[in-house]
Amino acid sequence: MQSPTDPVSGAASPRSGAAAIFAQAAAAGRDALSRAELGALLSGLALELGGEVAPKPKADAPDVRISLNNTREFGMVLSAGFGGLDAELDESNYRKDRASVYAAVELTDADDFLELFKRTLAYQKLSSLAKREGSPQPDAQLRDCFQRLLALARDYAPGNSAAAIMLQALELDPVQVGKKLVVLDARCTFGAPVTARLGRPIHKIDKLLHPASIGIIGVSAGSMNFGRIILRNLMGSGYSKERLTIIRPGEKEIDGVRCVESLKTLEHKLDLLIVAVAASAVYALVDEIIETDSVESVMLIPGSLGETKKSREPAAALAQRINAAHASVGGGPIFLGANCLGVVSHPGSYDSWFIPLERLPKPQKKKERNSVMLSQSGAFMITRLSQSPWLDPRYMLALGNQTDLTHGDMLNFFCERPEIETIGIYVEGFKDLDGLDFVKAVRKAVLKGKQVVVYKSGKTAPGAGGVMGHTASIAGGPTLFESVVRQAGAIVAEDFTSFDDLFYIAGALHLKKIHGKRLGAISGAGFEAVGMADSIESDHFSMEMGELEPATVKRVEEILAVKKLDALVEVRNPIDINPGADDEAHLQITEAFLQDPNIDAVVVGLDPTAPSVRALAESKLRPGYDISDPKSTVHLMPPIVDRNDKPIVGIVDGGKLYDAMSAALMDQGVCVFRNSARGTRALVRYCEARRYAESLRQCQARN
Repeated sequence: MQSPTDPVSGAASPRSGAAAIFAQAAAAGRDALSRAELGALLSGLALELGGEVAPKPKADAPDVRISLNNTREFGMVLSAGFGGLDAELDESNYRKDRASVYAAVELTDADDFLELFKRTLAYQKLSSLAKREGSPQPDAQLRDCFQRLLALARDYAPGNSAAAIMLQALELDPVQVGKKLVVLDARCTFGAPVTARLGRPIHKIDKLLHPASIGIIGVSAGSMNFGRIILRNLMGSGYSKERLTIIRPGEKEIDGVRCVESLKTLEHKLDLLIVAVAASAVYALVDEIIETDSVESVMLIPGSLGETKKSREPAAALAQRINAAHASVGGGPIFLGANCLGVVSHPGSYDSWFIPLERLPKPQKKKERNSVMLSQSGAFMITRLSQSPWLDPRYMLALGNQTDLTHGDMLNFFCERPEIETIGIYVEGFKDLDGLDFVKAVRKAVLKGKQVVVYKSGKTAPGAGGVMGHTASIAGGPTLFESVVRQAGAIVAEDFTSFDDLFYIAGALHLKKIHGKRLGAISGAGFEAVGMADSIESDHFSMEMGELEPATVKRVEEILAVKKLDALVEVRNPIDINPGADDEAHLQITEAFLQDPNIDAVVVGLDPTAPSVRALAESKLRPGYDISDPKSTVHLMPPIVDRNDKPIVGIVDGGKLYDAMSAALMDQGVCVFRNSARGTRALVRYCEARRYAESLRQCQARN
């Protein structure tokens, strides 16, 4: 496979012939090609446009659709899948990647896309038909077609300054696949090139995250408004009063922090200015910020900018003025928000959220915070952290409606930070072409060894409407989004729960090695061992139960014999080691599985309700036979996790009585789930993403 970011090697550029065809149509005042022009265009792509009377297809031959579409979010996207009537069916009727596949043109090549297309039912039907007839597989014809289409797409993509026009869509449907490809019907539309936004000076994000000085506008001297809460949170999180400045005329100090009359009276340029005024006051204030050049970064807290019909036009004009400022010397200030909850930066020693600290305690749960959470919704981050404090990111940033800084900007910044390993992202939508910047940043981050977990809302019509009312984003099609973002290398979550699971497991297992996809499953509960085995398949990837080596079987039999369980347990994978097994039995068998070369990862049910397991915070029946005992899982498991490079997932399936056991393990870096199906499914998804990311890095190394 070629490097997906490189130009298609060996592809004859169709630029010269296509340029004349598009020029002819444009001169006639059209934005679509005629059938004759389509025939000429396809001929230049070595494709045949069939006559008005379609040739009779082979029996059982599927109709195929191959398309280039200039999407609002991701620019040029290549897609392929079912054609004809089948293409009109809802893709949700199929498992993922079975009806159609999609890839951003800038992140794929012909070989890469062919492998993606092989997942579809359309390809599998073509392959089966070729086998039945004894014909060659259709790979060569398809690869050549994809290669030429990708070359055309790059020639007429948004942002290509050399192109006089921009391709909007080229849809070939249906296509008959045989010794050659015959296009029975096609359409092609084009338009004028568009001007992209200027690049933001993202190096200034460092000033946003680690400000040496912070100013606040909107602090009330007499009431506890949002600005005053933010001021209290800044001081309560450890930011010193001496580095704070309040911009408020007529006041000398508030809560011991000095005040100044205006931005013009500042003694020095601020690293960060937090704006917590009414939305109506933001427009003039932003102009003042730009004109005075008094600030490096700005946090816009106010909501409703661009979120209501009345505000969209002035908000768009505001975004244009901010964008124009980036053309100035130094790039002008960067803006986070609007409709922005704020930032929590542990290294920067500040919390600017307008949620009182008492409502969201944020205890440190990791020895070293190695993750970042980015979200268009501040409430999304609050609820995630409140329910799962072990996520505990190093930085949490609410991006709001992305008036200026985008998810792609943040990803580009954080993928250069060696201390960051995992980035979790909640997306509601993108502005024009920001999705392309985002997936390019995802690929860049993955190639640098980062893990990117993404959840996108607005998958239904009502959900999309809610997104528009929240951060003025436009949510694109969920199938397109997931396919393109996953192909870029991200781990895409389906819902809030899977986001929590995948973000957590990515942070917990980042340093472990994924040698293969053979799983070992251990539990003292029969249903749990079976449940693990039943959960090893995702939509596009599956693990398998590893076959234990004879030496491993013998070692486990010896452990069972010592524990007097050998007559009750048959050694196999998955293994039910009986409710009579104690902590040592569980963990000794776990390590025996880990040392087996046929096992790549282990899920172990820690059976907290079993009478022999030391799982209670305090046992009244057997004092001392609890998690404080040196022979408890809480003490025995962390060293096993530390000395083995294979992933281990522990399952503590029990109620509140076992919260202390689970928390004590998680505090020590053990990956723990409270349900075997969730834990196993998360591990399968995680292993799939890690193996794909490794294939991308190997591909880059070869090229």
